[in-house]
Amino acid sequence: MLDSSFYTKTDEILSKYPAQERSLIPIIHEIQETYNYVPIELLPYIAKHIGITETKAYSVASFYERFSFEPKGKFIIRVCDGTACHVRQSLPVLERLRSELGLSDKKHTTDDMLFTVETVSCLGACSLAPALMVNEHVHPAMTPDKATELLKELREEASKS
Repeated sequence: MLDSSFYTKTDEILSKYPAQERSLIPIIHEIQETYNYVPIELLPYIAKHIGITETKAYSVASFYERFSFEPKGKFIIRVCDGTACHVRQSLPVLERLRSELGLSDKKHTTDDMLFTVETVSCLGACSLAPALMVNEHVHPAMTPDKATELLKELREEASKS
């Protein structure tokens, strides 16, 4: 059950778009930007506002990999496992991150909601392989030791804010 602040913020977002089906993806995108995930409880509310079925809203939101129904951490770390990154040893980087954060292939987000670690098929940064992305910033030529240092920097950044 979401508290009323989620609906208040959703109303602000909805007011920016025409109440039409074509607004669904931009609305969901902005909700995800706001919360780092799409609270599934908001989909019926959005659907009613723009005049579509709940099923339609859910099918669109679940179709796109970029949308997530699970809460994510403040820092979303995406480790590339595309061909170039894989060949240049992205898996040891992923393993180090998971080990240091107490995560696994089943558990992606730390209990303190600071970090989420995911794998992606490609970041489009093949010449920088192995690469990972923290939120929207690409980190090139990653190694397990650089990943450990990066986590330290992110923790320091989080403690300042």
